[in-house]
Amino acid sequence: MTYDVIIIGAGPGGIFSAYELARQKPELKIAVFEAGHELGKRRCPIDGDKVKTCVKCSCCSIMSGFGGAGAFSDGKYNITNDFGGTLYEYIGKARALELMRYVDGINMRFGGEGTKLYSTAGTQFKKTCIRHNLHLLDASVRHLGTDINYVVLENLYGYLRNRAEFFFDSPVESIAPLENGYEVRCGGRAYTCEKCIVSVGRSGSKWMERVCGEMGIPTKSNRVDIGVRVELPAEVFSELTDELYESKIVYCTEKYGDKVRTFCMNPRGVVVNENTNGIITVNGHSYEDPSRKTENTNFALLVAKHFSEPFKDSNGYGESIARLSNMLGGGVIVQRFGDLIRGRRSTPERIAEAFITPTLKATPGDLSLVLPKRILDGIMEMIYALDKVAPGTANDDTLLYGVEVKFYNMEVAVDENLESCRKGLYVIGDGSGITHSLSHASASGVHVARCIAEKL
Repeated sequence: MTYDVIIIGAGPGGIFSAYELARQKPELKIAVFEAGHELGKRRCPIDGDKVKTCVKCSCCSIMSGFGGAGAFSDGKYNITNDFGGTLYEYIGKARALELMRYVDGINMRFGGEGTKLYSTAGTQFKKTCIRHNLHLLDASVRHLGTDINYVVLENLYGYLRNRAEFFFDSPVESIAPLENGYEVRCGGRAYTCEKCIVSVGRSGSKWMERVCGEMGIPTKSNRVDIGVRVELPAEVFSELTDELYESKIVYCTEKYGDKVRTFCMNPRGVVVNENTNGIITVNGHSYEDPSRKTENTNFALLVAKHFSEPFKDSNGYGESIARLSNMLGGGVIVQRFGDLIRGRRSTPERIAEAFITPTLKATPGDLSLVLPKRILDGIMEMIYALDKVAPGTANDDTLLYGVEVKFYNMEVAVDENLESCRKGLYVIGDGSGITHSLSHASASGVHVARCIAEKL
C-alpha cells in the first residue's frame, strides 16, 4: 500500500508521467489509479443498431479509462504553442516544443510509425485566409487516427503494466497530506506515497475543485468553449484537409468582436456523442484506415466565454446550455444550416431529403432555442466567412450538431515544475486547466516525471 509515486488518472498526462518515471528510475514503486476501465474493456454501448443514443453509463467509456478522453478522439498531436494550452507560460516555449517532439517520438516507436506529420508552414491557405479576415494558426500536426492511436495506447500499456501497478475502476475519493507525503483513499483503503501526480482530465473537474478546496490550493476560473459541430461533404474542405489535415482557423466577428475558431477537424470522419458528468454533448472522430472513412468531414465551431466577478462558474454555464439541448432533444440536436437561417426547426423529413447523410443519429430540432443569440450569431458569421475559402460551407444542407462544449478545469496554481503549494503534489494535464490537448497534456507528464526523478 506504500509507493514512491502515485499517479491519479491514466490519461495522456498520467501515462507519460509513468513512462518517463519508469524509464529514468526503474527502481521506483509506482501506482496508477484510474476511475475508468482498462483499454481493452472500454466499450461504448452505442452500436447504431440496437442502441442508437447514449444510455448514460455510470462510467463513460468514451471519456474515462486508460488513455483518457483522448483514446477515441482521432489521435491528433498538435506540436505548437499557439493553441492547445498555456504550458509554455510555466516551462518556456522552447522546452514545451522539445517535450512535445519527444512525445511524438515515443508515439512513433510504439506503433505510430508511418503516420503523416502535417504542417501549416508556408501554405498558400494562410494568405487566402488573411484576405477574408480569417487567421490560420501555425502548427505541425501528427495525425494518428482513432485506430492507430488505440494501437499506440495498447503498446504503451503493454510496456507499463509490468513497471507500474494499475488500479482500474478505482475512483480516488480523497487526498490528504502526511508528514512526508500523501495518503490517497480509494475503495475504503488508504495508499501512501512520497510524491503524488494528479492528472484527472476534464471529466475530473468537479473532483479537482473539491480537492483544491479541501487542501487550500489556490485556483482561478477558466473559460468554457461553446458551439456546434459542423458536418458537410468532404469535398468542400478537401483542398485544406489534403494538405493540412487539421486547420485551426480563427475569425473575429464584425457584430460583437468575438473570436470564433475551428476545432478538431475530422476529414472523412464521424460525429459522435460524448458524456461528461451525465451531460450529452457532441464530438468527432476520424480513422487512418481507408475502409473506415466516410463521405463527410466534420469540425467544431467554438466561441470562448470568459466570466468576471461575481460569476465564476464557467463550466456551470456551459453545462446549463448542454442540459437545455438534452431536455429539448433527448441528447444531441441536429439542424440544417438552411433551416437555421430561415428561422425554422429541422424535421426528420428535411434531414432525410438533404444531399448529405448524417453520421450520427441525432434529434432534428432548432438550435436557436438552445444557444444564446450572441454565440449563434458568431457561428453563423463564421460559416459565411469560411464559405469564401471553402465554397459550399454555407450550403443549406450543411448540418449543425449541438451542442459542443469544451469544459476546462479551473486553473490550479502551480510553479514552473507544475508543483502546487503542497510540496510533492503535482497537477498536470487538462485537469490542471493549463493544457487543453493531447500533446500539451503528454508533455506536462514528461516534464513532471523528470522533475520528480531529479528529486528522488
